[in-house]
Amino acid sequence: MKGSNHAYGTIAKILHWLSALLILVLIGSGFRSGFATDPEVKLAALSVHLPVAFTVLLLTAFRLIWWWRFDRKPEPLEGVPNWQESIARWTHRGLYALILILLASGITMSVMSGLPDAVFGTAEMPELAELPTRIGHGLAARLIAAAALLHAGAALYHHWVAKDRTLTRMWFGR
Repeated sequence: MKGSNHAYGTIAKILHWLSALLILVLIGSGFRSGFATDPEVKLAALSVHLPVAFTVLLLTAFRLIWWWRFDRKPEPLEGVPNWQESIARWTHRGLYALILILLASGITMSVMSGLPDAVFGTAEMPELAELPTRIGHGLAARLIAAAALLHAGAALYHHWVAKDRTLTRMWFGR
């Protein structure tokens, strides 16, 4: 269940891949909502976006507590240059920061606008574009989409070009 010096543990792997999948859903539903002109399309996208965002909030909190109190990350791979390890470390920190910024700005927008009432059918759809936190939320969403692409690209580079164990340490099985 826990990691070793050479690989991530099962819980870390589940948290990573489940979070990655849900963040992709958030990116898709968020952009779908943000660019929709039809209020019903916007509402349908947000009815997916809000509960998934809450789930990512819980997973991220659990993940941070897991790393802080219960598990450790594996040692860096031999042969991977220090500059790549440094970029990986800062990319992960950046991804966590963007997740937390998106969650905080999303919660703020929801509370300020009464969005949950609209999603659950007891109020009209608010105009989110006019909220002060909307610009930051949209910018952070674009940044996390770019960072996720770079993160996946780096993992594939390590797997297919460098042919090291970077990706396999975070995958299931041996």
